[in-house]
Amino acid sequence: MKQTVRIGTRGSQLALWQSEWVKAALLEQHPALCVDLVVIKTKGDKILDVPLADLGGKGLFVKEIEQALLDRRVDLAVHSMKDMPSVLPDGLCIGPMPERENPADVLISRNDLCFAELPPGARIGTGSLRRASQLQHVRPDLLVVPLRGNLDTRLKKLEAGVAGLDAVVLAAAGVRRLGLEKRITEHLDSSVMLPAVGQGALCIEIRSQDTEIGERLQALDHLPTRQAVLGERAFLHRLEGSCQVPIAGYGRVDGDHIDLEGLVADLKGRKVIRSSRSGPARNAERLGVELAEDLLSKGADRILRELQHQLA
Repeated sequence: MKQTVRIGTRGSQLALWQSEWVKAALLEQHPALCVDLVVIKTKGDKILDVPLADLGGKGLFVKEIEQALLDRRVDLAVHSMKDMPSVLPDGLCIGPMPERENPADVLISRNDLCFAELPPGARIGTGSLRRASQLQHVRPDLLVVPLRGNLDTRLKKLEAGVAGLDAVVLAAAGVRRLGLEKRITEHLDSSVMLPAVGQGALCIEIRSQDTEIGERLQALDHLPTRQAVLGERAFLHRLEGSCQVPIAGYGRVDGDHIDLEGLVADLKGRKVIRSSRSGPARNAERLGVELAEDLLSKGADRILRELQHQLA
């Protein structure tokens, strides 16, 4: 058996925290292992002055790491699940899924004003079309400002008042993992901001045939998280979407039951189609497909076609 395991990761503060967490969990189960982190820059890391939607393609934060995995330069990769395309390259698969962190989005404002208290014209920063469309749907009087960069970079831009920012929207999971909970002004309710597919979950990606690594990681698997995320990803896959379009999906597992919510919106948040499905958690993937079909039948297909034309 391998005595050295190499983890492929991005170099951001959050990505390194996530990979260090997986490393520590591995060593707890297998103390004799030597675990190294291999930092790899992705396209999304290299190009910071262009909105994500304008970069085109899928897997902007994972492709280069996946190639290293296929080339056997690393033995596993750690990603944020929300960055994962709905289809993986041949030869790779998602391994065991650790328990999910809080999947919500949070508002962090300069003056500690909650979302409903922000004055008309307030400027909110986000690089996510999903967040932007939902913000504009609920508060069309606010101005959404494109914002790129790692979590800590975005917080520094808020503090400095770059582009006149009054607030930013971030994933609760990242803020909590970096110990910055005190900065959170408000956790946004899912009725205002439905999370991204997989948000708050870690993705441990491995080679499909590497049973040794899979077995070593198996103790990290959390069944409710796996069921919820697989349901969300089945929903995303049926819509042929990615993290670069205004699609949101979130599954809540309670015992043997799952509730799935999904949303498709246009870029300005004028059209928002939302629906839900519930049933046995063991049927999460089928329910995710059914949820997508329901949205498509209600007009999401037209929104997605228009988005493809606008983003082309």
